[in-house]
Amino acid sequence: MWRIILLSVIQSAFLAGGQVFLKFALLRMPPFGWTRRFWGALLVNWPFAACGICFGIASLLWMYILKHFPLSTAYPMIGFSYVLGMVFAIVFFHETVAPYKWLGVALVIAGCCIIAK
Repeated sequence: MWRIILLSVIQSAFLAGGQVFLKFALLRMPPFGWTRRFWGALLVNWPFAACGICFGIASLLWMYILKHFPLSTAYPMIGFSYVLGMVFAIVFFHETVAPYKWLGVALVIAGCCIIAK
């Protein structure tokens, strides 16, 4: 049980980290558009590269998890990425989270632990 939870939390941290880097990358970008200026700025944007690296590592870990655990157990563990995404939003972007959202986080964590058991 603890092995899939640990691997899922690590994989989810890379997924959520990729989203954080993507947000940082987009904050540094001109408005989205199909222009040479937008795509040129994207190619020299280091947070965008870091985003891709995080997603790549998360994908490799996901392949390992799928190889060693049943899909019905592994797939719900992606819920940890929602939890970490919310925590990272607070830490990196100083977003405010309502108490009912914390209740949702507690339910997601409890659900993941029940499924892993």
